[in-house]
Amino acid sequence: MQIGLIGSGNMARALALGWGDPVLCTDSGSGRAQALAEEVGGEAVASNRELAARADLVVLAHKPAQLAAVAQEIAGTATAVVSILARTTQAELRAAYPDTPVFRIEPNTPVAVNRGVLAFAEPDEPVDEELRGEVRELFARLGTVVSVPESLMRVAGAVSGVGPAYWALLVEAQVDAAVRRGMPATLASTLVCETMAGAAELLRARDHDTLALRRAVASPGGTTARGLAALERGGVRAALSQAMDDVVDS
Repeated sequence: MQIGLIGSGNMARALALGWGDPVLCTDSGSGRAQALAEEVGGEAVASNRELAARADLVVLAHKPAQLAAVAQEIAGTATAVVSILARTTQAELRAAYPDTPVFRIEPNTPVAVNRGVLAFAEPDEPVDEELRGEVRELFARLGTVVSVPESLMRVAGAVSGVGPAYWALLVEAQVDAAVRRGMPATLASTLVCETMAGAAELLRARDHDTLALRRAVASPGGTTARGLAALERGGVRAALSQAMDDVVDS
């Protein structure tokens, strides 16, 4: 399947790296399409319309505000469209592309290493199920695809879409704490990152039972319990709850 990327920013690059296949790509004059084509293989195409005519699947990776302008260029030319545009609903996509099959997916940046989480909006109108299956299979190459009701897509984005940045902040904070107590930063980074990865695997193996994992690590009155109590006093839960509200409501 020939993929065409309209927009060649960070998420488009992450998708292309994860697929590892040559892509067609465009940009709005930044030169990033040429750089992307040179990095992953493929071609920087002169126009969005040419890209739509040559691609089997067009991925909208431009700015959400450009939805109408891009649709004017390629509507009626694109065979099928997948949007990764934040906060752009299926209804808005259908209005822009009334005669083209459209799908909405919100990926996160770990798709670049095939460990992404991709929120796939459940159809709110009848769709071609065979085509939907092909699209889902294509994006499943990049990580875990999760079906999400359209009404919860904004919440999904506030969990998995922004999640890598949150985890990076937490890793940074724990590394800084270890460095403050004399540990070299490289050693602390290895310990923190590998512990985080192992904990994620263990949670997955235990059906995401966070309480069971905490109980398995923390003895009553022990060091882990004291550390958890410090995190609670520091407001970790409240901060994450407020972050959810700020992202969803912004």
